[in-house]
Amino acid sequence: MKLFLGLMLCGCVLLQDGPSSAEEKPNFDCENKNTQMEMNACAQEEYDAADKALNNQWKLTRKAMADWDKQLDADQRGAEAALLKGQRAWITYRDGQCDAEGFQARGGTLETMFYINCQTRLTKSRTQELKELAEPIGQ
Repeated sequence: MKLFLGLMLCGCVLLQDGPSSAEEKPNFDCENKNTQMEMNACAQEEYDAADKALNNQWKLTRKAMADWDKQLDADQRGAEAALLKGQRAWITYRDGQCDAEGFQARGGTLETMFYINCQTRLTKSRTQELKELAEPIGQ
């Protein structure tokens, strides 16, 4: 019983002293990056913004394709399904391409940044492609 109480007390102390889940990640000055950790963190921030823009455009383009399908006869539909197929293929391509680009610095401190920069570049390009798909349909 004493062992159980001791372990329980240790657990409470660990929980109390540990970082709270509300803590934010470090905020770096991305205009003045000095360390690889700062460069990686700033690259990740840029990717996160690009990914958010992609997700927003995806919703618009998918809706446009679904609306387009609704205007077609049943045997002519398939725009939304084709878009989804293309997006899944693009994700596979993006991940493989960025893995390959990371090999430029395999095992080194730059590998993560090369991978993230590749993701950002390809994500921005894909966002533009999705926008161009939706524009003729009116989205």
